[in-house]
Amino acid sequence: MNIQRFYAPTARDALAKARMAFGDGTLILSNRPTANGVEVMATAEDSLAALEQTDAFSKRAKDQELARPVPAARRANPKNQVEDDVAELAMSTLSFQDYVRERMLRRRQEAAVDKTAAAVAPAPAAAPPAEPITAASAPAAPKRLQLDTPVKPKPATAERAPVLTASAPAISQGIVDELRNMKALIEERFDALSWLGQARQHPIQSNLMLKLIRAGYSPVLARAILEKMPEDTGAADAVHWVMDVLQRNLKTDAAGAAIHQEGGIYALVGATGVGKTTTAAKLAGLCARTHGASSVGLITLDTYRVGAHEQLRAYGRMMGVVAHLAHDRAALQDLLNLLASKKMVLIDTTGLAPHDPRKRDMLDVLDLPKVNRLQILNAGGHGDTLDDVVSSFKCKGVQQAVLSKIDEAAKLGPVLDAAIRHQLVLRGVTTGQRVPEDWEGADAAKLVRMSMRSPAKSAFDPTMADMGFFFTQSATGAHAGGQLDA
Repeated sequence: MNIQRFYAPTARDALAKARMAFGDGTLILSNRPTANGVEVMATAEDSLAALEQTDAFSKRAKDQELARPVPAARRANPKNQVEDDVAELAMSTLSFQDYVRERMLRRRQEAAVDKTAAAVAPAPAAAPPAEPITAASAPAAPKRLQLDTPVKPKPATAERAPVLTASAPAISQGIVDELRNMKALIEERFDALSWLGQARQHPIQSNLMLKLIRAGYSPVLARAILEKMPEDTGAADAVHWVMDVLQRNLKTDAAGAAIHQEGGIYALVGATGVGKTTTAAKLAGLCARTHGASSVGLITLDTYRVGAHEQLRAYGRMMGVVAHLAHDRAALQDLLNLLASKKMVLIDTTGLAPHDPRKRDMLDVLDLPKVNRLQILNAGGHGDTLDDVVSSFKCKGVQQAVLSKIDEAAKLGPVLDAAIRHQLVLRGVTTGQRVPEDWEGADAAKLVRMSMRSPAKSAFDPTMADMGFFFTQSATGAHAGGQLDA
């Protein structure tokens, strides 16, 4: 059977490679994410037909072999049996289960024929015959995001097929590993097919899934929401239900005081170019407008970027606030003691990549009492990049964040998805470069509505035919922490 693996950055590219190799009759056996993209295993439909004919011929030959009597010399010498097993294990892994089942049946026949030999030299207990892996025996999908609503009942599954281990004689570890990998691929495909079958029976869920993914939400979050949606929900009510779930799980400070009214010491952290300095200037301007210029303190730790201190100092002169420079932890502590009477103290930091070795040193400098970290997230960032940034700058306690550059984002789904899954509390959003005018409070309902608006057609939007790849990847792929309030 001609089975090939295809590697590509995206599932669509890998599928295109498979179709170039096998034509219109391409059959996708599995797909899974890898460190460099996506791996797709495919074959041609003609190969499957040839395999069925070969399996039928092999089954007839093996039935004839079982009908022949077993020589007494072979029964009396277990060593010859092991050597025969090793020779026969060169067969394809696709027929391995049939071989193991027939081998166990043959041993039972030998034990019944020669009880005396079995009593003198008892053979190791034979493992029960392996059953073919079917959809009924496949285990449930890996754990995903949990909703607080009751879980919909799922059809009962049959008992799992026994797993072959290396304790059985004449089975090498390599074959056992290969069999387990094949079993995992089958489970993955059955999980995807199960969800696709449900989607065909419930077109409203299928269309909402496509809408959520096109809006930029991850398949993990979209699937976790839609699996809990009541089955009798109509099309219009289903959209409102999904948006309501997203709003309840997007945490903001709308119920309390705004950040510039609450005050405190905040260190603005994040990747390079996300708008930390501009956000610090906006917060300082809002606090100065509310409580006066004397209520604000500005500190920068950015000694790496050219002109960073001068930029913050220029913003400070516009508001009548002095911007201070701290080179190390001791200098920062002295400045915080000097500015202890201020309503709000803002610390601008150096923008660093999530895996920059200098990041650890910078976070250690900020590890001071009463210093809160405020993550600045680029609203137009890619979902994977946002996940990496949030995980890298995560701290103990409440995770607070500001969404910057809302006006530049084509889709808000990725950043809202990251905020929901990482349980971030949004303290505000920036909508432009004007200081301090382009600032808004974080309104969950407004942000969700903006994210669900139908964007213009994009080359990155999936189609209904691509949904199987998303379902498969969501079942075995991305981590999704926390719980959703549905």
